[in-house]
Parts: sequence; structure tokens; C-alpha cells
Amino acid sequence: MRLNSTLGRIAVIACALFLLGTTATANAAHGHECDTPSIDRLQQWLASGEGATEPATGSILVPRNRHGYTAKIKFLANDWHVMVVWLGNRFEAQADLTKSHGFWMTYRATDDLYVQLRPASHWSGGDKWVTKIPSTRGRLVQRFFGFAEKDWTTLPELGKPSYPLREALKDARGLVFVGKTPNDLEFRSLKIDGYRPPCVY
Repeated sequence: MRLNSTLGRIAVIACALFLLGTTATANAAHGHECDTPSIDRLQQWLASGEGATEPATGSILVPRNRHGYTAKIKFLANDWHVMVVWLGNRFEAQADLTKSHGFWMTYRATDDLYVQLRPASHWSGGDKWVTKIPSTRGRLVQRFFGFAEKDWTTLPELGKPSYPLREALKDARGLVFVGKTPNDLEFRSLKIDGYRPPCVY
């Protein structure tokens, strides 16, 4: 069909723009990655500068292929090391995870380590609720880590938190990975049940 009028051309262009806009909205709703490097929309994977690590500070995200990233860090000594993931992609943000069942993680580790659930209200210090992240002996595996109270404990060396686990879930600021032995770590995926991180960078 030939379009012989300006009005007809305008109608076709408007229709095309509407369809493109609808497609973009639908695609965004499926949880695509952020415009800057991220893993499952988590943009801030950080070496904190606590403990001897490689890298020592800053982002640990590195390209994995043309479209994706992985997070890599090495714990180098027999002392406490700290690596941080900000759940809201900025330090001031927090997430309510009280209705979440836990998180799936695809990772590799050459030794055991722990992850702390750190709330905004009690961010500083080592006295946090922790769950063990078992060694994979360097193999890439996927595991589920639940948020049930029975799955979390404390480490006497770091201290016992003065607040219940549910409070940490209510205003969760970050997942903080800690270990006291040399460890070669890689993280490919970290998906939290019921939570979609906002892209802020």
C-alpha cells in the first residue's frame, strides 16, 4: 500500500514508535543487567581494603564475555579479609528482605568462608549474623543459602550481634564476605529471592 499523504506517514511513524516503546518496557521488566558492569543487577562488588586481598581495594568486577561480568578476588593471608556487595548499589540504600527465602549463588572458592548479613542500623563491626559459604575446591557450583534463623549463626572471634536476624533482614545494606585463610574466589551469579536491585550508576 502506498502512502500519499503526510498524515498517513505520521500515523505509521507514531504506530512504530508505540510498538518500540512497548517492547522496551517489556524487556526492562524482565530484569536486564544495568548499563554499567553488574552481576544480576548488583553493581557494587568491592574489595574493602581490610585484609591482604588482590585487588586490594575497589571494584572486583571483570569482563567474562562480550555481555557479562564476573567478580574475582583473592584472599592472600591467614588473617581476616573483607569483600562487600551493596544490595542497593549505593552505601546509603537498604533492602527489606523479611519476605525473601534466601539467595542463589554461583561461585567457586578454594577454601571455606562466611557471608555476613549487615544491616544499615548496625553496619560497622564484625559482630554480625553469618552463614557458611563452603569451599567448592575451585569448581564452579550453584548453591542456595536460606534466610531462616536455623541457617545463620555467629562467630565467637568476631562477636555476637545485639539484634535478631529479622532486624538485619529488614534493613539489609550489604552482604559482606569474610574469611581468615587464603582463598581464590569467583562469583558468577547472586540472585536474591523476591528482590530486584535498582540500577543507580
